[in-house]
Amino acid sequence: MFERRPIYRETAKEYQKASKKEKMEILDYFVRITGLKNRNYAARLLRQHGKTIYVGKKNYLKADIAKKGKRPGRKKKFGEEELKLLKKVWEIENYMCGKRLKPILNEVLDNLLANGHLQGFQQAIENLRHISASSIDRLLKHERKKLEIKGRKGTKPGTLLKQQIAIRTWAEWDENCPGFMEIDLVAHEGGNSRGDFAQTLNMVDVWSGWTELVAIKNKASKWVREAIEKSKEDFL
Repeated sequence: MFERRPIYRETAKEYQKASKKEKMEILDYFVRITGLKNRNYAARLLRQHGKTIYVGKKNYLKADIAKKGKRPGRKKKFGEEELKLLKKVWEIENYMCGKRLKPILNEVLDNLLANGHLQGFQQAIENLRHISASSIDRLLKHERKKLEIKGRKGTKPGTLLKQQIAIRTWAEWDENCPGFMEIDLVAHEGGNSRGDFAQTLNMVDVWSGWTELVAIKNKASKWVREAIEKSKEDFL
């Protein structure tokens, strides 16, 4: 279709300059290549191409036979009232996802309505009774994002140079026997990473999956070292 658009423009220019007999031939050709069934509509497109229509003193429209018109989008079914009501139900039900909220939505709406908590939401209530689980998640997307806990990572990634340097230990890594550990700290900052807060040292034996968890005051090397020594005793 994109390759044909220049042809449409040239055809329209030829049509506007042609005689009556030539116009009939050009119109036949244009209808054939476009697949249009209404010849009157096709002729009007050819006649109006390139013409300027002024709307007021400064604004104008210019007809382009090859320009693709915009298709109207789907009508918005759920607006601010529906979002406000849905958010209220969502908060009452402890921020459920759409798949869990959908089956109980009508029951919650009925209870709120019976107790006089939904005055002025009649149309929104009816609209929400037919909402899908995916639409619930879509409407609450921005609200859910506001509740996301930030700053959960307590460790910082190393530099690119550090990642490229091969590290060798006193013993080769062997996952087929016990004694080779993966160690990490889990922060318990409650969403606020400022100041000191408790950590959990997590040590996992790769071969057996045996896990040791030790709570420590913070990330100070003193507490981390003590926790590792304690875990070593438990492993032994």
